[in-house]
Amino acid sequence: MPSDSRFLTLVLRHRPELIGIELDRAGWTDVDGLLRAMKRHGRPLSRIELEGIVTADRKKRFTLSADGTSIRAAQGHSIVLDLDLPPAPPPAMLFHGTARHYLDSIFADGLRPGRRQFVHLSPDLVTAATVGARHGKVVVLTVDSAAMVAEGHSFILSDNGVWMTSVVPARFLGFAPS
Repeated sequence: MPSDSRFLTLVLRHRPELIGIELDRAGWTDVDGLLRAMKRHGRPLSRIELEGIVTADRKKRFTLSADGTSIRAAQGHSIVLDLDLPPAPPPAMLFHGTARHYLDSIFADGLRPGRRQFVHLSPDLVTAATVGARHGKVVVLTVDSAAMVAEGHSFILSDNGVWMTSVVPARFLGFAPS
């Protein structure tokens, strides 16, 4: 059985219907309703345990509302939402960690969101390398985000510091120094 954190990731990013909860258009759901649904589906969790998961998650996958009554996944959704985040000017260079076996496809088609709503980009090499290592022999790509912005592409910054955009055309990609 997946950990509570992984299960929350599943229901808040991809399958809220699995436990009968609904997300609003920005991905938020009521904390009390989430806890009741978790209990009904054999995953009892207290508010203190939930807050502990949110606080302890090193990737900061979850965001609690300022008043603590709502929760959402910060990014990584496969369901279409409007996270209600304004466009933000990214750093001139961003990074994307991937596995070597994806390179032919990436340089043919660019970075696409796949099953997710957005392409996820990292602000630094270390984070990108960590993300890419999950998929195989890691390669870190550079993204010329300044040139993308100059051509009219927009970016948003998630609650947990992940930069997101709809697509990264291959012409904006390069290899990060190893």
